[in-house]
Amino acid sequence: MLDPNPQPVELVYTDSSILVCIKPAGVVSTDQPGGLPDLLRQQLGDTGIRTVHRLDQVVSGLMVLARTPEAAGELSRQIRAQTFTKEYLAVIHGRPAQAQGKLRDLLLRNKGERKTYVVNQPGKGVQEAVLSYWVEACAGELSRVRIQLETGRTHQIRAQFSARGTPLVGDRKYGRPEDGCPIALWSCRLAFCHPATGKPMNFSREPPAVYPWTALSYPPIPFWRLHK
Repeated sequence: MLDPNPQPVELVYTDSSILVCIKPAGVVSTDQPGGLPDLLRQQLGDTGIRTVHRLDQVVSGLMVLARTPEAAGELSRQIRAQTFTKEYLAVIHGRPAQAQGKLRDLLLRNKGERKTYVVNQPGKGVQEAVLSYWVEACAGELSRVRIQLETGRTHQIRAQFSARGTPLVGDRKYGRPEDGCPIALWSCRLAFCHPATGKPMNFSREPPAVYPWTALSYPPIPFWRLHK
């Protein structure tokens, strides 16, 4: 059931071509009733708002949306050309084998299960998935990881880390249902060129001060201390 009185979406930046906002967890990013574009159209009275990239329904953080067809086309072009930067923060169980690195996998989406799997062989529906990561901090058996996507596959971050035995905290689909907290995945940074002016745009936002984000020390711990 749709919320008849949804909370206003937090706006970070807006002009006549684009808007940047914080997508609430639980809201779909796609264009459907109750989705983020729908909520923003109601909030701003602008029927032209449309999505150009996605976040999983359970994930929150920064998103940019277009307000004109021209802006949508140009932002989509930047995404295809991989000149549009998307960074995420995650808290994972365990520690990666290296303090920084690149994960490259073949992913297969099972639409019936609505789940993505890492597979060993190319085949029908199999797509390459690539991301880079840096371990920023750790506490006990938890690690805070910064992630930059090179491809944008469905559930990519969640599936790739889970396949290595380091699932995201709070991820009921790929991790541990007993965690008892929302998924610790946050869209923390967007960088792109303004679709109308060409000006470089850079937006950053830290995750909310709630568990498990508050369980990790920060600033970063040196690599040698992470792996003692």
